[in-house]
Amino acid sequence: MDNTNQKKALINGEIALFLRGLIIGKVLTLMVIGGLLWWLLKPNLSSRSSVNSSNQNLNTLSSTASTFQTVTNVPTASFNYGGSTAWASIRQLVDSQIQSDRPELQLRYVNPVNGSPGSSSGIRMLLDGKLDFAQSSRPLTDEEQAMAKERGFTLEQRQVGMDGVAVVVNPSLNVPGLTVDQLQQIYSGKITNWNQVGGPNLAITPLSQRPEDADTVIYARNSDLKGQAFGSNVQYVYSTTEAVRQLSKTPGSVYYASARSVLPQCSVKALPLGSTSGQLIPPYREPLVSPEQCLRQRNQLNTQAIKDGRYPLMANLFVIIKQNKGREQQIGDAYAKLLLTDEGQRAIEQAGFVAVR
Repeated sequence: MDNTNQKKALINGEIALFLRGLIIGKVLTLMVIGGLLWWLLKPNLSSRSSVNSSNQNLNTLSSTASTFQTVTNVPTASFNYGGSTAWASIRQLVDSQIQSDRPELQLRYVNPVNGSPGSSSGIRMLLDGKLDFAQSSRPLTDEEQAMAKERGFTLEQRQVGMDGVAVVVNPSLNVPGLTVDQLQQIYSGKITNWNQVGGPNLAITPLSQRPEDADTVIYARNSDLKGQAFGSNVQYVYSTTEAVRQLSKTPGSVYYASARSVLPQCSVKALPLGSTSGQLIPPYREPLVSPEQCLRQRNQLNTQAIKDGRYPLMANLFVIIKQNKGREQQIGDAYAKLLLTDEGQRAIEQAGFVAVR
């Protein structure tokens, strides 16, 4: 009996040891498999964490970026505005987007009854009460400010973008470029032949909008030449469209206008400009697109030269606001704020100009 019990006890002990070893083996196997799975899944978990972090950053950025929707005190009504023809792409691309996002605001562009559309005519219409705000490609003059004060209010110019003033000629004209001084002498009648500035023996035919309707200027506001009369050889045109048409037909003609307006034109060529003849800067991104390639690829504004100030002839974009504590001031202020949002500044760049912030 004792031997039998001893054998049973021995067998039970061996079974217990076997089961214990089996359990320990399974546990170790599970630990190894778990470790392998964790090691394999770690990169995915890390990348998922990184993606989540990136999404959180994007959400934070989008929530802090100002948009057309974040602007407050936008009036609910229909308003008249007008002015610079250089703003055409902004009216087409940006203003339409603003009105889509803010349907309570309706903007109607108004052309002048007399004279050609432009910065000057727009400011004049604002002074006369025919517009609620104006778009300008040049700063206000002392005369315009004085006229506003005579009528019981002031005018504010709020910059929302930058452009360059480009000088364009017939594509066949072979001239390296112009200095700003040479350009001004061409329009004052002191330089009359292209051979005086390194070009062929060909009479110069300067084209321009009339100063009272001008969209852009070639004399700085604080310059001694500001307001100087053009030479008798200057031919006046109604618009940039008319000027481009004449340039394509007249080899010796020259015209200046908003770079954004004329650079994409296939029938004209923009000239490099400089403060000196040794520092000529093109208003376009190099290389220059030839007329043959133009239909497939248009010349674009040299935004970097505009931003860093290397290009010598600038045209800043201003919203002209009537400071009269009335509906005109409210809409002018709201429109400028819309263009100065992050969304507005991106849209201005998409329209081909340079943002200011």
